[in-house]
Amino acid sequence: MDTVDTPRQTVANGAALAAFLAAAIGAFAMGLFVILNEADLFAAPSLYGPAGGVTGRTTFAVVVWLIAWSVLHQRWKARDVASGPVYAGALVLIGLGVLLSFPPVWAML
Repeated sequence: MDTVDTPRQTVANGAALAAFLAAAIGAFAMGLFVILNEADLFAAPSLYGPAGGVTGRTTFAVVVWLIAWSVLHQRWKARDVASGPVYAGALVLIGLGVLLSFPPVWAML
């Protein structure tokens, strides 16, 4: 029996990886805004009084996420992007974002 090698069709994964990396950038931005606020280097405005400055910080982080997603999506939407480095970078960014928003880290300032 003859086996015929059928060519593999590659599917562009750039749009999905752009969303994944943009979410990690947004998580890092949130941590960065928190630590900058605690160091008195950045004071986000309070968009909703009872919640305080956290509303401004989260709004800025969402804006950073949307900008990152838009830029990465436009650049990667039709490409087949290597997923390993994107996953590794995203995990580092998410880890840093969580670490920077962790209260014991603020105590080291």
